[in-house]
Amino acid sequence: MRLLRALGKILHALVHALAGWLTITLLFPRWNQQRRDATVQAWAQRMLRVLGIPLHVTGHAPAQGPMLIVSNHLSWLDILVLHAARHCRFVSKSDVKHWPLIGTLATGGGTLYIEREKRRDAMRVVHHMAESLKAGDIVAVFPEGTTGDGKALLPFHANLIQAAISAHAPVLPVALRFVDRASGKDSEGPLYLGDDTLVSSLWRTLAGRPFVAHVRFGEPQVAEGRDRRQWAEDLREAVEGLRRLNAEVAEGTQRSQRTSA
Repeated sequence: MRLLRALGKILHALVHALAGWLTITLLFPRWNQQRRDATVQAWAQRMLRVLGIPLHVTGHAPAQGPMLIVSNHLSWLDILVLHAARHCRFVSKSDVKHWPLIGTLATGGGTLYIEREKRRDAMRVVHHMAESLKAGDIVAVFPEGTTGDGKALLPFHANLIQAAISAHAPVLPVALRFVDRASGKDSEGPLYLGDDTLVSSLWRTLAGRPFVAHVRFGEPQVAEGRDRRQWAEDLREAVEGLRRLNAEVAEGTQRSQRTSA
């Protein structure tokens, strides 16, 4: 039964992805940016329901930009989850642009692409990020630069934080967590690490134990004279604090459930 349910989710998700592709290809050229952004968020929320992943949001998503969002990075699901919580423009590796179907969806969602192997390209992306922020956009980055195992944060790269300094924009720390529905502990199903392929991670996500996606928005910060390195360190501490708070709340919920049982 678990196998059949997973296959059903994959087929349903593929149909929903194709519908998104058609919307971006045929309708987005005629729509204004506000309608595009709302459509992307609604599409992401629907995709989570198709995949059977409940979304729990704590804190206040930014009502408007300019705002730079910084978050921990766990999975290919992170972008989908954050889009569902609040539409934003992501910075992603340039390879994604050329992925079949996914590339069109990412580009339609407003993604900014970076060629990580080229150091000079980071300067170009920071410039475009700053322009986007000055235009009032909400931009999101994963300063760790790669996915982690959820047990500890990797160091934050400071380069992309420069965009917020240049644009005089606030930065909002955000913590992501995937929680096993039965145990309340971190779920390893959606993790995307090491030698994992997108296909294997997708299958593990859909065929494994059910989990909930948690997004916790923190409080926005302004630079207050900090350079990008110091600000990146402070933002990492803020995200770590939000992660600990997520864990404490989950443990408290589990204790309450055991007591009531």
